[in-house]
Amino acid sequence: MAGLEEYTPIVGEGVIAELRLLGERLSGKRVLNINSTRVGGGVAEILNRLIPLLREVGVDARWEVIRGTQEFFDLTKRMHNALHGKPDTFTAQDREIYNQATEENLSALDLSSDIVFVHDPQPAGLVRARRDLGNKWIWRCHIDVSAPAPGAWEFIAPTVEKYDLAVFSAPQFSRELPLPEVLIAPSIDPLSDKNRELRESEVEEVLQRIGVRSDKPIVTQVSRFDRFKDPVGVIDAFRLARERVDCQLILVGGGATDDPEGAQVLKEVRDRAADDADIHVVDLPPTSNIEINAIQRASTVVIQKSLKEGFGLTVSEALWKGKPVIAGAVGGIPLQITHKYSGILTHTVEGTAFWIKMLLSAPEFAARLGENGREHVRNNFLLTRHMRDYMLGFLYLDTAGDSVVEL
Repeated sequence: MAGLEEYTPIVGEGVIAELRLLGERLSGKRVLNINSTRVGGGVAEILNRLIPLLREVGVDARWEVIRGTQEFFDLTKRMHNALHGKPDTFTAQDREIYNQATEENLSALDLSSDIVFVHDPQPAGLVRARRDLGNKWIWRCHIDVSAPAPGAWEFIAPTVEKYDLAVFSAPQFSRELPLPEVLIAPSIDPLSDKNRELRESEVEEVLQRIGVRSDKPIVTQVSRFDRFKDPVGVIDAFRLARERVDCQLILVGGGATDDPEGAQVLKEVRDRAADDADIHVVDLPPTSNIEINAIQRASTVVIQKSLKEGFGLTVSEALWKGKPVIAGAVGGIPLQITHKYSGILTHTVEGTAFWIKMLLSAPEFAARLGENGREHVRNNFLLTRHMRDYMLGFLYLDTAGDSVVEL
């Protein structure tokens, strides 16, 4: 795994020096991260890369994953969807399921770190230990909770209000809370297997393995098989575009241990693709990072047609590879794409189809979008910036009440 100095050619010496300075101020500080899955999804990916780098600069960072029954994860998936706006009703029995899982994890986890950094709603209830421990707690919300279904935010709000600090990915994602809030965008790691440079032979080997020929343009969407990612809509848009431009589609993704809907959505996608020889539905294990990297690099156009989205890191991944990206204008995607400058924002199946045809027919314009998108990611959405922001948050909690933090 890459050490901090290896990022210098990408971000510059000043950025690395700042991270080491922050690490000196936080030396020995115990920070425990807690989420609901160790593989699958952007949260796990970020923690997998971030924890070793924090430890390298002197922060005693650790990572634990909560456990739960299928009943608990079914509930938290419903919560996730409802916080995004999907109508649902939460009952006293749901509250009991959530509380029981929380109690079991409270008994199993050592939460005595100086800072407990809890990611998303699934483990949020652990904050009830804060009163006895007297340490600092951060709730990191990776999803857009600005327009939840009635009752969804009320289910989680009394718990969130017990934290010392809340972190959201964008201003428009947040809720008004009786505690300090900060805005920290997610990031990608340019040196991870998913994003590092690959040889052409590596890319071709992956295409051969998944049965895709490189003799005509490839349109790709990489995401979990999730209805909010609209993979069926991607198929419909592709078929409209293919009426005018010969191309093929790859829908590649996988599941996560905290997402019980994935298998059902994958079946729906395969049913819609039917026996279309130009549509490749690829279900990969969540650790297939080189395969994802190769597929994105082989693609002519990358799509992320989300209907609802937290941040949508697959957009930054594709932009970092210099690819023109067509993405739903939802969630954190407009923070990554300026329409017709660093990518394309779309709202409908028909609009997505139009831009597929346009980008496949105008390679110079497509290449310019990719170049602009890569520089935007370099300046805003790389792991080193994310690490700095988190450490500044830790320092803030350590110096609460000070108007200036001296470095």
